[in-house]
Amino acid sequence: MLDWDDLRTFLMIARHRTLSGAARALGVQQPTMGRRLEALEQRAGVVLLHKTPSGYVLTEAGEAVLANVERIEAETEAVDRLIAGKDPRLEGTVRLTTLESLAAEILSPIIAAFRATHPDVQVEIVAAPRSLNLTRREADVALRMAAFTQPDLYARKVAEVAYDLYAAPGYLERFGMPDWTAGGQGHALVQTEPDLLDTPEMRWMRGLAPNAGVALASNSRLIQRAAARDGMGIACLARYLGDGDPGLVRVPVAEPPRVRDLWLGVHGDMRNTPRIKAFTAALQLGLRQAAGRLRPE
Repeated sequence: MLDWDDLRTFLMIARHRTLSGAARALGVQQPTMGRRLEALEQRAGVVLLHKTPSGYVLTEAGEAVLANVERIEAETEAVDRLIAGKDPRLEGTVRLTTLESLAAEILSPIIAAFRATHPDVQVEIVAAPRSLNLTRREADVALRMAAFTQPDLYARKVAEVAYDLYAAPGYLERFGMPDWTAGGQGHALVQTEPDLLDTPEMRWMRGLAPNAGVALASNSRLIQRAAARDGMGIACLARYLGDGDPGLVRVPVAEPPRVRDLWLGVHGDMRNTPRIKAFTAALQLGLRQAAGRLRPE
C-alpha cells in the first residue's frame, strides 16, 4: 500500500518543481520531502520524478500516475470539507485570507466585535501574496478584489472600494501639481511590483502618468502609503488608506477615481458550518457599515 503523505509529496514536487517549494506548501522541512519521495519510489519500484538543473520533471511513469493522484487529492479534500462542514460547534478556528491593508484598516475592528460575541472562535488572517485555495482548505474564507471563478464556491460582492492618487504636501510643494496632459513629466510614482501592475488602479495611474518615473515599487499597500507620506512620489491608494492620513493629500485628476468590487468567497461545503456562517455574516455586516470609508461619496 502506498502512503497518502508520500503521494502528496510526489504531487507537490510535481507542481512546484523544487523540494523547497513543495515543503513550504505542505508546511514540512525540505529534507522530509526528499525522504518521502525516495520512500515512495522505492515502494513503487519506479522513478516518478527526475531532477534537472531547472527543477524536478515528471518521468513517463510520473506522467502516467499524476491524474490518479490528483483525483485522490480531490476526494481527500472533499471528505475533509464534508467532515468539517458538519461540525455543529460554534467554536474552533476560522482562517481568512485577504489583503494586508484591508485587514489592518477595515477588518480588525469588525473581527474584534465578532470575537466579543464569539469568544470560542479563533480567527487567523493570512495576508498572502498569492490567492490561497479554498477548495484545498488553505483558507476557510477569502476576501478578494476579483470575482471568484471556481464553481464549487459560494461568492458574493460585499463592497466597493474606491482608489485615488495621494502625495505628501511637501512633495507637491517641491515638484508642483502634475500636468496630466504632459503625462506626469517630472514626477515620480510609488507603485506595485511589476507582477501586480495589471490591476485596474495601477493601469489607471500609469495611464495618467506614462512619463513619470518610478520612485519605489512594493507589493505592500502599507509600504506604498508610507513612501508617499515620506515624499517619495505619488501613490494610488484605496480611499480608506489615504483619506484621513495627516501626511497625505489627494492629488486632483480630471476623471473620477477607480472603483473595484470586493468579493467574499467560501467553499459550498463549509458555508453553513456554524462558525463560518457566523463569521461571514459578521464580515458582511461590518463591511456594509464601513461602506462610507471604502467608497466615500
